[in-house]
Amino acid sequence: MNNKLNIAAWCLYDWACASFPIIVTTFIFSTYFISHIAVNSVIGTSQWANATAIAGIFIAVSSPLFGAIADYSGYHKRWLLFFTSLSVICCALLWFAYPNLSSLQFTLIIFILGTISTEIAYVFYNAFLPHLVKNDYIGRVSGWGWGSGYLGGIVSLTVVFLVFVKSAPTWLNTANFEQIRICGPFAALWFAVFSIPLFLFVPESTAPQKKILPAIRLGYHEFITTLRSLPQQKNILLYLIAHMVYTDGLNTLFAFGGIYAAGTFHFAFAELLIFAISMNFFAGLGAIGLAWVDDWIGSKPTILISLASAIVLGIPLVLSTNKFWFWGFALLFGLFVGPTQAASRSLMARITNPEKSTEMFGLYALSGKITAFIGPWILGMVTLHFQSQRAGIATILLFFLVGGVLLMFVRGSEESGNKIES
Repeated sequence: MNNKLNIAAWCLYDWACASFPIIVTTFIFSTYFISHIAVNSVIGTSQWANATAIAGIFIAVSSPLFGAIADYSGYHKRWLLFFTSLSVICCALLWFAYPNLSSLQFTLIIFILGTISTEIAYVFYNAFLPHLVKNDYIGRVSGWGWGSGYLGGIVSLTVVFLVFVKSAPTWLNTANFEQIRICGPFAALWFAVFSIPLFLFVPESTAPQKKILPAIRLGYHEFITTLRSLPQQKNILLYLIAHMVYTDGLNTLFAFGGIYAAGTFHFAFAELLIFAISMNFFAGLGAIGLAWVDDWIGSKPTILISLASAIVLGIPLVLSTNKFWFWGFALLFGLFVGPTQAASRSLMARITNPEKSTEMFGLYALSGKITAFIGPWILGMVTLHFQSQRAGIATILLFFLVGGVLLMFVRGSEESGNKIES
């Protein structure tokens, strides 16, 4: 590899964009909205969930279409810059999410736009991977990117917690929750600053091809054609289905892991935050540390090993009644979350034609979002039926098992010796 600067700049984008999901979506603004903007916590949780679902539906439907348009128009960096800038602006505007009902709709709209722009930007970001490095290095570079994303999330969350939330500076009006609202502009600054190297050093993945209006028309037709042809592209279709299933398990884990820790083991907020930082650290460590395995034995075996390890560790994790053992198994479990995500991205890069990489990563994003409601729905039903959070959280392991079984029938690039099905 002689383009170490390009690779470092690409990985740094993962570090940059991690500020949005961890500060806005998961920990700081979601809690602030539910506690201080919404009428009450029950209605606020429902409204935040509905906003997340609306954003997810738009992302699922639009990601492949934007990808197809970009593959025709070229200028992938311009598309990435546009959606990155939109996400940065949305983060900055959260400063105006005042703690009263009058800012409720404004906050939800900004959150929806920010979520959509961040996720679509990630489609374009992922599509640079097969153009950036040779096939033999895709696995480790993808792992380095995922790992830097986890670590970036940890550092950004730690900074806002220590500098703003825990002990607010005297120049912030805590009565008006400025110590929370400023986390939005901080996330914007973090995202903007650390994404700059990608735009400076990573070369454009494709040359300009067509003007925007013809590209939109051709991209739309190409998107429809691709959807219709997916049944004939059995390998990619099977992979997208397998990815959809085990990603449902991962998404459910991210959404309810903290709730499980708080409800079953009575974690206080401070302990929950430490738990989240620790889990992210181990996931990032796993993504970076096992990245070479992806290039050594292949993306598909890496995913299967990670899913199998998560299932083996997940059983005692679910059955544990002791907080000490819960911590131990949870951190070991986290080691295999990052490699699953990183190897999934590299497998998609390896089995698709680089000339259609953005469109295919749009479909990849679609497979990760289109059924995202199923995991939480099943978890909720099982929890209610058995009156047990343990029973509900155990359903995540079934998603890993079914997704892993389906993945066994997917041909990875290492099994065919070439790119599979354009």
